[in-house]
Amino acid sequence: MQLKNTTFCNVYAEKFFSSLDKQLLKSYFICNLKNKRSSLSDAATITFSGEVHMVKHIILWKLKDEYSEAQKAEIRQGIKAGLEALAGVIPGLISIKVNADGRLASSNADVMLDSTFEDEAALKAYAVHPAHQEAANTKVRPYTETRLCLDFEI
Repeated sequence: MQLKNTTFCNVYAEKFFSSLDKQLLKSYFICNLKNKRSSLSDAATITFSGEVHMVKHIILWKLKDEYSEAQKAEIRQGIKAGLEALAGVIPGLISIKVNADGRLASSNADVMLDSTFEDEAALKAYAVHPAHQEAANTKVRPYTETRLCLDFEI
C-alpha cells in the first residue's frame, strides 16, 4: 500500500493498520523516506505505543558578530552545504535540512538545522561520526558563537 502525503493521526493509523506488523510498516516508511518515495509526515504519523520513536534534532546557531553580512551569507551557505552533504553518509540519518536563507528581521538566530533520525541511538552515533565531526569542526564551530539544541521524539 502506498500512501501519499497522508496526515491522518495515530488513532486512524492504529485502526487501519491494526492487522499489520507495525514495526514493518514503520520500516517501510523509513526506507521510502531514504529513497524519497514517501514524506516525513507519513512516517511521523506511524508512532505506536511500545515502539522506538524517530527523533528530531533541531539546532539554532548565531554567527559571530565579527563577520560582515556578506561573510555571514557565505558562511551560512558553507554550513548548509557541509551538513546537508551528510545525507546518505551517516547510518540512521533519515533527513537533514539547513535553513540558511529567508530570515526575517525578527529572528535572533542565523542558521537552523532540522534533522530526523531513526531513533535516539542513531542521533548519538551521528554526534560522534567522523563525517559529522569534520563538517562541524570546519563549517560550523569556527563561525558560531551560540548554539541551541532541541531533541525530541516524534
